Amino acid sequence: MHDARDPWWVISSAAVALHGVVPITVADVDLVTSVEDARRVMARLGVGPAKESASLMFRSTVFGQWKAPPLMVEIMAGFHVATSAGWTEVLPRTRVPIGVEEATIYVPRRDELAEMLRLFGRPKDDERIRLLTTQP
Repeated sequence: MHDARDPWWVISSAAVALHGVVPITVADVDLVTSVEDARRVMARLGVGPAKESASLMFRSTVFGQWKAPPLMVEIMAGFHVATSAGWTEVLPRTRVPIGVEEATIYVPRRDELAEMLRLFGRPKDDERIRLLTTQP
């Protein structure tokens, strides 16, 4: 993402882990970015757009899965979650830089990440919120 032109974030379980929360299981890395950056990054990686979302609960204007790394990276732009109020856009407002090896990864601030996980409303997200809000 070193060539990204717009802000981007890692969200969900990977972001919780990057905040240092334990124990946490990370099955994949969820990356939220702009439509333009998502298309550019996916083209550079040779990742085509996915035909459909992995869940009826989520939708994105652009969605692709980069399966080459040990953890799959889901690239999302125009990301929305289904809520009782309808489709709600998920676009973080805060950016916390976290150093990982020689890279900088951006995640939402803890309180904003917890707010986002509440929107998702799944049991695994409730557990992530509990861990995120009870650990320093």
